[in-house]
Amino acid sequence: MLNVSGNKIFCSSLRFLKNNYVWGMNWSEKPMLRVAILDLYEGFENQGMRCIREILNQFAEFNHIEIIKEEFEIRLKNEVPDLSFDVFISTGGPGSPLDSEGSNWEAAYFGWLNKLMAYNSNDANVVKKQVFFICHSFQLVCRHFKLATVSKRKSTSFGVFPMHYLHDAENEPIFAGLQDPFYAVDSRDYQVTQPDHNKIKQMGASILAIEKQRPHVPLERAIMAIRFNENMIGTQFHPEADAIGMSLHLQTPERKKTVIENHGEEKWASMIEHLNDPDKILHTYAHIIPNFLQQAVNRMQIVEV
Repeated sequence: MLNVSGNKIFCSSLRFLKNNYVWGMNWSEKPMLRVAILDLYEGFENQGMRCIREILNQFAEFNHIEIIKEEFEIRLKNEVPDLSFDVFISTGGPGSPLDSEGSNWEAAYFGWLNKLMAYNSNDANVVKKQVFFICHSFQLVCRHFKLATVSKRKSTSFGVFPMHYLHDAENEPIFAGLQDPFYAVDSRDYQVTQPDHNKIKQMGASILAIEKQRPHVPLERAIMAIRFNENMIGTQFHPEADAIGMSLHLQTPERKKTVIENHGEEKWASMIEHLNDPDKILHTYAHIIPNFLQQAVNRMQIVEV
């Protein structure tokens, strides 16, 4: 879950993207990409939706693509997209990824997912649908496929943390341009651990990244990224989080007080420093979802060779 309260925060880090990262493509004509955003925030004020919209807008501008995006309110209205979209981005959100089991909105959500997987499994459909799951959505999908254990953490994970590659991440396109480890915003009360390697293998999935090593803590590290199949990928962290918005969020009196009470003032200051480091959050923001979008476009075979 990535929630931020307060006044509107502009994604000024996008100027950094324009100056430093150009996801350039050479088009013979201006193509169109249809993107569905599956909103799992349940009406809670958040920054995740804002940043996803901004990334899509910037990607379209940089690459001279027309992006048609539509948002679907999953948890309040049971809205799900049809299969006319090229790309689906399913967001984070508040609350438990366990307590909603059996709910009407989950039935609709997994019904959509099953239809999408059936579409992609049909050899007659040459251009496959591409899906990205973020945090809460990632936890739901891991639970749905029974790939790992989803459970409540002993304490909230909130801040900027390193994400460490596993072997299968070395050739993963969405990590192109990132180092090992790379840094990302983590904001969650739940975790995905204890992978079922047999089910992962049967599904053709692979674990890409795990959370930081903590030798002094006798707990298994959480799974932070999985490629579920050739067309579906997800992260338990927030690749859409922008450094400016997160920094302002942490400096609000309420959040600052909460972080200092739970983690100490030194931890709070360290988080602010990491957010201001262009090689950390801004770097992740500039690569992962843009890389995913570029891969989706490439698979549509609309890139001029």
